[in-house]
Amino acid sequence: MDTRYSTNPSDFKTYTTQQMRKEFLIEKLFVADTVQITYSHVDRMCAIGVMPVSKAVNLDEGIDVWHSFGTDYILERREAGIFNVGGKGRIKADGKVYEMGYKDCLYLTKGTRDVVFESESSSAPAKFYIASVPAHIAFENTYIPMSKANHRPCGDPNTANARTINQFIHPDVLKTAQLSMGLTELKPGSVWNTMPCHTHERRMELYFYFEIPEGQCVFHMMGQPQETRHIIMHNEQAVIGPSWSIHSGCGTSNYTFIWAMAGENQAFDDMDEIAIKDLL
Repeated sequence: MDTRYSTNPSDFKTYTTQQMRKEFLIEKLFVADTVQITYSHVDRMCAIGVMPVSKAVNLDEGIDVWHSFGTDYILERREAGIFNVGGKGRIKADGKVYEMGYKDCLYLTKGTRDVVFESESSSAPAKFYIASVPAHIAFENTYIPMSKANHRPCGDPNTANARTINQFIHPDVLKTAQLSMGLTELKPGSVWNTMPCHTHERRMELYFYFEIPEGQCVFHMMGQPQETRHIIMHNEQAVIGPSWSIHSGCGTSNYTFIWAMAGENQAFDDMDEIAIKDLL
C-alpha cells in the first residue's frame, strides 16, 4: 500500500514536475492477481485497483489490514464504489454474486466483510477500479449498470467539451454516507473536461482516466486558480485532487474518466467557479 500525505497549497507552488507526480499521480493501478492500494490522507480516500487473472482475489488479500486501516477488514468502517474497466468479471460480496460488465458499477456499504473479485477470462481480465472512503452509517449494496445511471449531457462541441456526465453513486441515484462517483464520457472531437474550472473547499476529488488512445495523453490541470500546474496523464492512471485545487483536463484526444468525491457534503452546486480569463 502506498500512502500519500496532505499538501499545503503554499508548498505546492514550489514543487517540481517530479515532486507533483510523486505526491498526486497514481501511475499503476492494475497488477495481475494483486490488490493495489493508494491511501490518501486527503479525506482518507483510497484508490484501489484489482485485476484477477489466474485466480480469484479477495479485497483484503496481501494487506496488513489492522496496520493499514486499524480495522479487522477493509470495509469494516468504509464504503466503496467499484467500476469494471476491463473484461467481464464478477464480484462476490458477502455471498451475493454481481456480474460486472464493462463500465458497470457496484456500491458496497460499510460492513461488507468478504469481497472477492474474479475474471471470466484470463486472456481478457476484468479490471476493477475502486474508490473507498470512511463511512459512519451503513446503507445497501447496490449494483448500478450504465442504464440505471443518471445521464447528464453537457458542454458544447464549439468549445471542445461536449460530454455526458453519468452519475452512478450520487444522491439522485442512491444513498451513501459520503462517497459520490460517476463516469464522464467525452464526445469525439471534444477534449476538455470539467469546464468551467472550479474548486469546492468542502470536498476532494479523485480522477481516474481511461479510454485514452495509444500514443495520446491528458494534461490534468491542478493548483490554485492563480497558480496552476499540470500533470501528464496516460491511460488507466489516477490523480488526487485536494479541495483547494482545480481539477480539469485537456486531452490530445477524447477519453473517459471516473470521478470520485468525498468530504463534508454532497451538494454539487457547492463550488466556486473560476472564469477562464481569471486562470493563471
